[in-house]
Amino acid sequence: MGPFEIAALAIVGGFVYAGYEIYMKTKGNAGKGELDALQSELQRLKERVSTLESIVTDKSYQLKDQINKL
Repeated sequence: MGPFEIAALAIVGGFVYAGYEIYMKTKGNAGKGELDALQSELQRLKERVSTLESIVTDKSYQLKDQINKL
């Protein structure tokens, strides 16, 4: 390996390291729009789970399930 190849490898390595540092710094920063979207999705999912819980715990649902098992 000649001196030019070693120098090119060092330069490329430096660029890769700098890119990795930038990636690690910005990885945890979510934008406000993304955060709002996730919160609204979480709220919708909570409402759906609540609805499903009320359906499953309903006595008529349990009765239908028992009838179907027979």
